[in-house]
Amino acid sequence: MKFGRSWLPAHIFAWLYMVLLVVPLYYLLVSAFKTNDQIFGSPFSLPTSLSTTNFTESFSSAHLGPAVLNSMLVTVLALVLTLALAIPAAFAIARTEGRVGALVERVFSLGFLIPTFAALFPTFLLAAATGLFHTRAFMVLFLPATAMPLSVVILVQFMRTIPREMEEAARMDGASTFAVLRHVYTPMCMPGIATILLLNFLTFWNEYLYSLVIIGPDPEQRTVQVALPTLKSLTGTDYGILTAGTVLTLVPVWAVYTVLQKRMQQALVSGAVKM
Repeated sequence: MKFGRSWLPAHIFAWLYMVLLVVPLYYLLVSAFKTNDQIFGSPFSLPTSLSTTNFTESFSSAHLGPAVLNSMLVTVLALVLTLALAIPAAFAIARTEGRVGALVERVFSLGFLIPTFAALFPTFLLAAATGLFHTRAFMVLFLPATAMPLSVVILVQFMRTIPREMEEAARMDGASTFAVLRHVYTPMCMPGIATILLLNFLTFWNEYLYSLVIIGPDPEQRTVQVALPTLKSLTGTDYGILTAGTVLTLVPVWAVYTVLQKRMQQALVSGAVKM
């Protein structure tokens, strides 16, 4: 009984937090099937019909089809490049003993101190100088650079928990350094890899500022976050269409989270990440 009472405040805050998450999501979902009059007249009531008119209209008006494909292309390629850089870097840092490894890890940690917007102007100049301005290729190269600090720091903590005896056993069997990374460290760090995949996917998919400045509003190249605001109008926004478009952009996020959530929960519950 004492244990139950001591945990009562935690349960109350957990339920309050759940309400804060569920209520806006419910409002967003029901608004996607309503007109403006229904949204403002009875915002929390259930829709009178489940017509998909708002979804089809948002999909065609904002050209969400090409925008979703562009976002998927940029996000997937950026994630692959992030893993290709972060896993070997974390492996090297985790296996390095002494001050050198600690110094390199601190250098990566300094990336947390740089605000995103502070690098906008230098990034703009870099894109113009490299001839990649108004291209998706620059975002594919730029996004992994922003994700490296978090990705490397998380993976280093995972790899340091792997016993050195496993690497020594693989070495005795004739495994090379690359084989040790591929067959020993990478499989045992799958919860950490899933964690950085999920976190970086959310960041890359929802990125707006740099996509707007670097890629621009070109319907053939813009990402979904840049295309979505085109559903707004100064003369009169149809909020049903706008919310329907927003729901469509959330579907990939929900799908990725559903696939990776168990791995991420394993990482959090096991306590392997010790920041």
